[in-house]
Amino acid sequence: MDKDTKIATRQSFGEALKELGEKNEEIVVLDADLAGATKTNIFGKAFPDRFFDMGIAEQDMIGTAAGFASCGKIPYAASFAAFATGRSYDQIRSSICYPKANVKICGTHAGVTVGEDGATHQMLEDLSLMRGLPNMTVICPSDDTQARWAVEEVSKFDGPVYLRLSRAATPIIYSAGTKFEIGKMVQFGEGTRATVFATGAVVSESLLAQEILAAEGIDIRVIDVHTIKPIDREMIIKCAKETEKLISIEDHSIIGGLGSAIAEVLADEYPKKLVRMGMKDCFGKSGKAMELLEYFGLVSKNIVEEVKR
Repeated sequence: MDKDTKIATRQSFGEALKELGEKNEEIVVLDADLAGATKTNIFGKAFPDRFFDMGIAEQDMIGTAAGFASCGKIPYAASFAAFATGRSYDQIRSSICYPKANVKICGTHAGVTVGEDGATHQMLEDLSLMRGLPNMTVICPSDDTQARWAVEEVSKFDGPVYLRLSRAATPIIYSAGTKFEIGKMVQFGEGTRATVFATGAVVSESLLAQEILAAEGIDIRVIDVHTIKPIDREMIIKCAKETEKLISIEDHSIIGGLGSAIAEVLADEYPKKLVRMGMKDCFGKSGKAMELLEYFGLVSKNIVEEVKR
């Protein structure tokens, strides 16, 4: 992990969209008056005839994206996660998921790592909303490399996708060109003391905790869950059998998110206790991203403490 080089996955998203647009003329991008923040403006400057700013009208954006998909285009519809999923839920359900429209919904600024924008903009329920929808695939990349892969990979996938992205810059975890597979988790280490399942912005914190614990002679494994749905059931069961303790961590509510998805698999396949670290049925607060992660107990030291508990 390159701790010194940090890039926000929203930035990776914007740059990858432009690269994808150069290779595939069927790509169109829609935004809801936030192109500078979501970084879709990078695509817009390169391909103004394939970029559509829908204004502050997220429901209209989703409906229009569904229309583009019906004409054979591959639309990427972007806004802050709070607006892309919250304001547009009915349209996503009825116009995207029900007909299995080939639309990629991209929610940037997810979780408390939005920072100073505060509780109204810190979407902590989007994974729950999106993974509960039939036909929806849910992906939450952890670094620049994985985000770039996800942007291109979902263009090859026929069907609805929700791509969750963060505002905060996070360390580079993977080298360029690393291969991933939708629905397959990535394992770091073979430790048997504990498994830490992490997604998105807190994967790097989990890997840092792994380093700290290793220096103390405690070996754990970290699992990068970049695909929330479909969930990698085989990896969950494997880790449940091979490690003493199971922990999940997410910049999201513990209700309905990553922890819930893992707990459902355990309940069905291999009953075992899971400690869920995340936002505990509460809203966020205004503050700097790292300060908020520390305040809500979602940094490496909290993971270390939980492993030892």
